[in-house]
Amino acid sequence: MKTSTATPQTGIDHHWQRFTLSQKLSRYAVYLVLVMALVLSMQTVEVIPEFFYDAPEQMADMFTRMWPIDFAYYPVSVHDAMLETLNIATLGTLLTLIFAIPLALMNASNVVASPWCHWVARFFLVSSRSVNSLVWALLFVAIFGPSVIAGVLAIAFRSVGFVGKLLGEAIEEINMGPIEALTATGASWAAILLKGYWPQILPAFFSIVLFRWDINVRESAVLGLVGAGGIGVVLSDSMNLFEWQRVAMALLAIFVVVILAEILVVNIRKRLL
Repeated sequence: MKTSTATPQTGIDHHWQRFTLSQKLSRYAVYLVLVMALVLSMQTVEVIPEFFYDAPEQMADMFTRMWPIDFAYYPVSVHDAMLETLNIATLGTLLTLIFAIPLALMNASNVVASPWCHWVARFFLVSSRSVNSLVWALLFVAIFGPSVIAGVLAIAFRSVGFVGKLLGEAIEEINMGPIEALTATGASWAAILLKGYWPQILPAFFSIVLFRWDINVRESAVLGLVGAGGIGVVLSDSMNLFEWQRVAMALLAIFVVVILAEILVVNIRKRLL
């Protein structure tokens, strides 16, 4: 936006503009880079336009094959597989705490002062978050074979970075007054943790753990696609056999359980917090 005014004393026009020339050039350079990245990405993934034209017809055909849903298949295979999925998510979340809590304490600057401990903790936390749960599942399936234990470990190792990072940040944001008072009385390190840190991070702890469990329910539903147990195994088998009505039943079960898990977590958080 440009404006111009002339002062009565000098009669010289003064021009104001929203962006300087260098700012405008920088903005245009960013736009150009984004457009080039989009063009290069489209060339790399080799988008075939014919597939887009045919997609609505193929989607309609797939939904036609899925209907009517095979509800009789639920007690045969889906029910037990769904319970297995919930067990994977729950056990994986609990196992996460064994690793995440020590790493969170090591990562919190107001608990551990050593920079080396911080770097070690951050290395493991970043490593955990940088690997997708499906990749973790593939790794553990290769070690333990297709089994539930592979799914539990995949969920646990994936969740360590999430829980450890958020919990460490919650620890760093506490009020240090009670900690200093306990230290002045000569309290032990364990007593300071239990009486000074723990009461202050308790709401954040339950919020983080419940939130992560909710996410793990979603992630554990697909781990079976790589042989890590749960409803994903049923879904994969049904798709491989082109039993689309059973695929619809498995997808419906996943959708219902995810919604119920979300409602459960919200209600628990309201009561606890």
